[in-house]
Amino acid sequence: MLTTERINELLGITESYQAPQVMLDYMLDDKKREELFQQFLKEETDLTYEWFHNYFEEEHADRKKKKQDFTPDQVSKLCAMLIGDSDNYFEAAAGTGGMLIQAWNVNSDRCFIVEELSERSIPFLLFNMSIRGINGIVRHGDSLKQEFKTGYELINNGNFSIIK
Repeated sequence: MLTTERINELLGITESYQAPQVMLDYMLDDKKREELFQQFLKEETDLTYEWFHNYFEEEHADRKKKKQDFTPDQVSKLCAMLIGDSDNYFEAAAGTGGMLIQAWNVNSDRCFIVEELSERSIPFLLFNMSIRGINGIVRHGDSLKQEFKTGYELINNGNFSIIK
């Protein structure tokens, strides 16, 4: 399992608060993104779970102040089983992608459309989708108001997903 210290080393940062911006910079640069993926895959090869759950929860989520929380793995697995093998997947509060990954474990060929408000979560969500080669759309903004700052399209290039 990846520790906070090791993730920081792989990202080349000293403090975890720096991670979202550095991660986003990596995700938006095709060459750097694939190099980072190779470094992470040397550390961890099991793509069936969300690697950053503990890292993000410890360092970036403040349950009391920011009202952020994480869906427990067992609930994510149950939801994935209930959704089953549908062609499409939508999630309005995707966070870093824990539920999405469980749905991907059930059917990796579907189209994933997700939305997330938190600027700190988006880079981790893009990482989690791209390293798994997921095809989909990520909308960064407010799902309830339907106001989005940015959108990203992820297209599987045979190994990972490119991000447009």
